[in-house]
Amino acid sequence: MIISDILAARQFNPLQQQRLNASNDVAGNAVPQNPNDDGTTFAATLREFIGDVNDSQHKSAEATEKLIKGEPVDIHDVMISAEKAKTSFQLLLELRNKALDLYREAIRIQV
Repeated sequence: MIISDILAARQFNPLQQQRLNASNDVAGNAVPQNPNDDGTTFAATLREFIGDVNDSQHKSAEATEKLIKGEPVDIHDVMISAEKAKTSFQLLLELRNKALDLYREAIRIQV
């Protein structure tokens, strides 16, 4: 039984049909999509998180530099930004470590 025959028998609204047509691969087979998907991918989410961590690192460095130069900044704001940057970097580092562990475990799987 061919999936395209099953899908042709099913009634789609225009938006679903448009998604189905856009998701066909080279061979013409339908590629299933999550209807609740808002279009963001894991890679895009990860890239955004890395950018946020980078921004917090830069903000922390700027605040520390202002404090060292003697510009009027509150020391508690400098400490808070430094701790936020440190915590977000540690989280990113742990995510990387877990991803590497997962990759190593997948490599060890016997086929």
